[in-house]
Amino acid sequence: MESIIADMTHSTFLPAPVIWARFVGALLFGAVIGFERELRSRPAGLRTHALVAVAASAFAILATEVIHSDNLGDNDVQIDPLRVIEAVTAGVAFLAAGFIVFAKGEVKGLTTGAGIWLAAAIGLSIGFGYWMIALPATFLGVVVLALLRRFEGFVELKAPK
Repeated sequence: MESIIADMTHSTFLPAPVIWARFVGALLFGAVIGFERELRSRPAGLRTHALVAVAASAFAILATEVIHSDNLGDNDVQIDPLRVIEAVTAGVAFLAAGFIVFAKGEVKGLTTGAGIWLAAAIGLSIGFGYWMIALPATFLGVVVLALLRRFEGFVELKAPK
């Protein structure tokens, strides 16, 4: 029993408050993108975007911990954190593609898919500790989703028919 408890409580490279801050940051930043989608009554909203960001952050934090782990047993093992980014990107691409639908001659869900893609990038950024990448990505995502929508509506009204 002691070995199980020891395994569950061994120290990490990142201090626990940093890990928690990264998770909470990913949740909040992903939720900001999802909130805009929620306001538009899109199928992937607040919870979906927040979960994608937290999941991506978890993969990034896990990669950081594994890289700095001495539990690998073999000193010749080499770990490439870019593989984590590639795996998350591929997984999120599959998830985002599920939101894209062609019906009645129209393509729907592209923006939602792109928002999920962005949430994953934000989660990976925060998970790896790059807050200064996640912050402008979140800001620009909201600008694109909220402000450019208004611009599109303005252009659509003014466009000749």
